[in-house]
Parts: sequence; structure tokens; C-alpha cells
Amino acid sequence: MTFNRKCEFNQREQFERICNEYPCFGKIHNIIWEFKGILTGKNVDALDKWMEKAKKLGIPEIDSFICGLERDLDAVRNAIKYEYSNGLAEGSINKLKVIKRVMYGRSSFETLRIKTLRLEKMRLLN
Repeated sequence: MTFNRKCEFNQREQFERICNEYPCFGKIHNIIWEFKGILTGKNVDALDKWMEKAKKLGIPEIDSFICGLERDLDAVRNAIKYEYSNGLAEGSINKLKVIKRVMYGRSSFETLRIKTLRLEKMRLLN
């Protein structure tokens, strides 16, 4: 079992001890780091092989994750392949929804609009 990050000797020793005591932990650790490598390496072709390898582990949580990937496989492949995403838009929408929930039943739409615009103006100045 290999520790995939730079670490102190004590951390590596602890990691190896945990992997020896709980072999499933080492398998999960490796499969997660392989998936991260696929994402950061932009290697779309390796995704199918990784999914088959991960299914063979028989870990319910990993199987559930793979089912989620399979439901929207085209989007996952595009996320690996392309540099851009809609994260900025999603973040803005999420922030607006949080403000809306906090203000629910307390004020009008006009107050919500003003508060949102003020927060956005403050963000631009910082």
C-alpha cells in the first residue's frame, strides 16, 4: 500500500498500520486517488476501466457513487475532458438562494434585490 501524498514518516507509518489492520481502507484510498488522477490528468479513456475496477471491490458506497456516475456519464466525461464549468453560475445562484431563505417572510422582493446587489458590490470591491 502506498501513501499518495507527501507526508512525515510518522504519518506514513500510521497509514501503513491502518492499511494492514483494515485492508478495505487501503483499497478505498487507492481507488479514490486513481479517480483523482483521472480527473486531474484529463484521461477520459481511463474512466471506464476505473469504474470496472471500482465495481469489483464490492463496497456499497463506491457502488453507489459509480451508479451516480453512470446516470450522467456524458456529463462526467465532459467534466474530465473540458476545462470550463458552470461552477461560477452555480455559486451565485446558491448564494442568492441562501439570502432568500434567510429573508423569507421578513421583507419584500425589493429588499431582497437591494441586499443582493449590495453584497455583490461589496464582493467586487474586496
